[in-house]
Amino acid sequence: MRRRALACGGRVVVALGLGGGASALVGCAPGEPACGPARALVERVLDGDTIDLEGGERVRYLLVDTPELGDCYGEEARRYNNDLVAGKEVELVYDPDGCRDAFGRLLARISVGGREVNSLLVERGFACTLFIPPAGAELAADYEDLEQLAREAGRGMWSACAEVTCD
Repeated sequence: MRRRALACGGRVVVALGLGGGASALVGCAPGEPACGPARALVERVLDGDTIDLEGGERVRYLLVDTPELGDCYGEEARRYNNDLVAGKEVELVYDPDGCRDAFGRLLARISVGGREVNSLLVERGFACTLFIPPAGAELAADYEDLEQLAREAGRGMWSACAEVTCD
């Protein structure tokens, strides 16, 4: 029997591999989503706010939006994200109001080495806050405050770009 840590509505639970592809979630309340892994290795960094995990899951960072590659500060955001997470084991925390976005990507807050990557991106001027209700509702105001402080301090894209494309 193989054990695997998953997250259900933001809580870590254990999935028991029962063989033949079957598994049972231990610790999920009825109707509570089994979003995805609670810990995983980052296989590839696509851009400033999207990663691929070992095993094929794609994760979009919850509550942040970085400039697209090719836009002002897009490559810098991708490089910063890459420096933080590429090839490392990360922790994923999911919002209880939604596991996936409209494109089927997991939505999560990512931490590595005890540091939350999502908030670091906003705080250091690599990302804007992106709140699409209801996912992230309890933290949206905190992220908006971090963005406002980054704007006022002229951090990252807020001083480097004539136009901030995620704004």
